[in-house]
Amino acid sequence: MHAIRQHEFGPAETLVHQEVPDPQPGSGQVRIAVAAAGVHLLDTTIRAGTDGGPMPLPELPMTPGREVAGVVDALGEDVDPAWLGRRVVAHLGMASGGYAELAVANVTALHEIPDGVDDGAAVAMIGTGRTTMAVLHVAAITEGDVVLVTAAAGGIGNLLVQHARNVGATVVGLAGSAAKVDLVRGLGAEIAVDYTRPDWAERVREQLGDREVTVVMDSVGGAVGRASLDLLGAGGRIYFFGWSAGESTKLTQDDLWAKSLTAGVAIGPAVIQRAGGLRALEERSMAALAKGELVPLVNPPIPLAEAAAAHTALVTRATIGKVILTP
Repeated sequence: MHAIRQHEFGPAETLVHQEVPDPQPGSGQVRIAVAAAGVHLLDTTIRAGTDGGPMPLPELPMTPGREVAGVVDALGEDVDPAWLGRRVVAHLGMASGGYAELAVANVTALHEIPDGVDDGAAVAMIGTGRTTMAVLHVAAITEGDVVLVTAAAGGIGNLLVQHARNVGATVVGLAGSAAKVDLVRGLGAEIAVDYTRPDWAERVREQLGDREVTVVMDSVGGAVGRASLDLLGAGGRIYFFGWSAGESTKLTQDDLWAKSLTAGVAIGPAVIQRAGGLRALEERSMAALAKGELVPLVNPPIPLAEAAAAHTALVTRATIGKVILTP
């Protein structure tokens, strides 16, 4: 089979497309003929060697990839034969071989893909979707909220916009280009602005009128996160789940005291535990997909051999929604 291999940490060009032996499933495992593999922002920091998240960086050489969808084509020992030939989606772990034509997964990680759901959407919801469910568990958005989402055209951001719209909240969506702004407005954001414009915060204030932002969902950080924080009204809440700008949103205790704000981190082991665990979050995410309550944006598929280009596009924010690779 062909897979993406990485022999050293560094720039996107360290990802190389190579022929490697087919993996074989062990006891309690299946092998999946991959139809779609998810690309995550964390993949790019692992590849660079700058961040392994809560886990240590993987040993090299390795094949990246955390999320796959496809058809089970081989079974290990002690696996129910009924899994053979079924369309499934699975989260494999931090850097566990998803960028490949074949991938091995524990049978306990599998979810059958509902009829009518394509592979790209399933991949988006098994990883990015479960994170979104954790964020929403913490944020507890209600009908009376005015919710500002900082990266509203991103993999998590677009799902947050849809959920807030579904519960009847007013949504303010920030995006990084005119095309993305139009897309976010189409998802249900009442106000959508381009945060690369220097006057974006003033435009939000003007369009809100006498209303105030009650919740900020921030995955950008930096200057955008700080300006979003400043838009919060008295008693508002801000939740952090990333910093794609390269630095987190800066705030002090004085910021919290000045307007009686609440700030919280909306991802991490403690959040996952309170929300019922990873499996429960995946089940909720897949159920929302099956019901059509949340429909993830999926970037046009990128060939597996062009994984380096996919990483570059993701880091430079040239993508919309979930980025996937197809063998």
